Amino acid sequence: RFIAKPCAINLGIQDSGPHRAQPNAILEKVFTSITKSPDGKRLEGLSKQLDWDVRKIQRWFRHRRNQDKPTTLTKFCESMWRFTFYLSIFFYGIRFLWTAPWFWDTRQCWYNYPFQPLTSRLYYYYILELAFYWSLMFSQFTDIKRKDFLIMFVHHLATIGLITFSYMNNMVRVGTLVLCLHDASDFLLEAAKLANYAKYQRLCDAFFMLFGVVFIVTRLGIYPFWILNTTLFESWELIGPYPSWWLFNGLLVTLQVLHVIWSYLIIRTASKALVRGKVSKDDRSDVESSSEEEDVASNSTKGIFSTSSNGSNRLNGHVASSQWTGE
Repeated sequence: RFIAKPCAINLGIQDSGPHRAQPNAILEKVFTSITKSPDGKRLEGLSKQLDWDVRKIQRWFRHRRNQDKPTTLTKFCESMWRFTFYLSIFFYGIRFLWTAPWFWDTRQCWYNYPFQPLTSRLYYYYILELAFYWSLMFSQFTDIKRKDFLIMFVHHLATIGLITFSYMNNMVRVGTLVLCLHDASDFLLEAAKLANYAKYQRLCDAFFMLFGVVFIVTRLGIYPFWILNTTLFESWELIGPYPSWWLFNGLLVTLQVLHVIWSYLIIRTASKALVRGKVSKDDRSDVESSSEEEDVASNSTKGIFSTSSNGSNRLNGHVASSQWTGE
């Protein structure tokens, strides 16, 4: 409110929403009570009832769906908040871990386990991270729904479970390594979103490419060969298969599976960016287009699936084509 919003206004970001739908009691009742995305049969019925063209009705529903979405200013402020948190907590974690012996020798995570002291700095680090991921868990249900909603839900559950479980079992040393590693790339993604909202395309591309490199190096390189190596093998060697070993490592391996999925999406987006000359789409997003929907009206009225020129599937007039940071 006092920092992000003035910054956005100075960058020329207006607090204006999308085109609002023309008031219509019949269509509003269908939208609120029945469906926000009517199929072909219902579109034909509404067309006869209102004496409207099918394309006009599709356009109305598209505008009605879009008008409930947050403005660019709102999205900028949200991304700036996340950028601030991720950057601050990352540098806090690096500063804290730089003097920690287990940062340089992961076997130190298991010496004298579970009788390891919990310092105040480590405690606050854990509590801040846990509070933030709980906030993400709740806000996910109010944000724009994306293709990776289920993946993100599993990710937040696994993260909260790991933080809570590792704290209860005093596995906080290896837990700090996992937290810091994940924070290393997140602030770069938020920086790319900020540049995109401000329409600094080259800066957006640069941040996104840097984010992709850091993400892949940390999540597909350091994480499995440094974190999983110590939790799976060094812990087994030093303290044996303790009762919680299976659950703890199961959650960590679940995170690794998600890392592989996201790395694929990042690589696919980056490859398209190299072909098009800029980062133009987030494969996770489900933001609707303005005109392509109408081009397939005849197919939509017949309930037919169609495919756009870039290969993205379209159902009942929905097409995933937007800015890659279309959140």
